[in-house]
Amino acid sequence: MDKNVIVISTSLRSGSNSQRLAEAFAKGAGEAGNRVEVISLRGKKFGFCTGCLFCQKTFHCFMKDDAEEISEKIGAADVVAFATPVYYYGMSGQMKALLDRCNPLFPQAYRFRDVYLLMTAADDNPHTPERAISGMTGWIDCFPKSRLADTVFAGGVTEAGDIENHEVLHEAFEAGMHV
Repeated sequence: MDKNVIVISTSLRSGSNSQRLAEAFAKGAGEAGNRVEVISLRGKKFGFCTGCLFCQKTFHCFMKDDAEEISEKIGAADVVAFATPVYYYGMSGQMKALLDRCNPLFPQAYRFRDVYLLMTAADDNPHTPERAISGMTGWIDCFPKSRLADTVFAGGVTEAGDIENHEVLHEAFEAGMHV
């Protein structure tokens, strides 16, 4: 395989369930022979997109913070996986802020083609992830050479560690194996 895979864990909680999904996906992708880097937003500092469009002319944001480096890694990856807790039936705010800060990629020759979305939520209703998926596909639609390759959802996990021994960890691992 030998693809460059970036896995971004957007939860800010230590030992989070979505972090575990990210780790399972990364392990699968690594065991399949890919180069894998896991990036956690925990401890990262970055501001909100101001909509100034400076990046559309320069291919870089005027803000010099952690989002710029992460955005560059996303643009250089073959495969990108985002892991997010579902808050109020949508992706986490920090994930949305990061996606907005990836605006410098829009006019560039980005490399990624397959995007994966890994989600956890306290609510286990099968419809729970729909709005997070919609938000992700909205971002992907701006990159016409890419697609939403797969989603993995673990509902009914609230406290950090609730996901341990959940069958969805195997599903995330298998998704990683097939990037």
